[in-house]
Amino acid sequence: MAKSKKPAKTSAIVTPSLTSNWFDINKSIDNLRQEMEKVFLSFPSISMPKMNHTSCDIIDEGNQFRVKMDTPGIQKNEIKLNVTENSIEVTGEHKEEEKKKNYLRKERHSMSYYQTIPLSEKIIPNKVKAKLTDGVLDIILPKSKPTPTPKKKAVNVQ
Repeated sequence: MAKSKKPAKTSAIVTPSLTSNWFDINKSIDNLRQEMEKVFLSFPSISMPKMNHTSCDIIDEGNQFRVKMDTPGIQKNEIKLNVTENSIEVTGEHKEEEKKKNYLRKERHSMSYYQTIPLSEKIIPNKVKAKLTDGVLDIILPKSKPTPTPKKKAVNVQ
């Protein structure tokens, strides 16, 4: 019987050496990252107005409601206020000027606000007044029938 010879096993061990190309690999990865950033920055940005929900307080002052609403970035000529007997609708829209400038960063953009507020009692729509001061819209809504002040009665706690 003849024995077949098996090839001797050799192991290849990769050892780092001073002549390795780690610097070239790192440089290639940096170049790839820079190229990807260029590609993503070259996409046209789609600027859509952001719809914001404003914060507001509604105060019952007996003969009228008072609404205080935050509207930052909106001028008084950019606000539309619609009133019915039992609700108010506030819309504000600010459009950013379209000027081609050499922006390094642009985060300010067009914005709009919209809110409908239902009221618990009827108001007189033609007597509503509104004033904008420092980004706060103050709306006074006279009621058609003032809310009577409830009489208080003291109760002894046992």
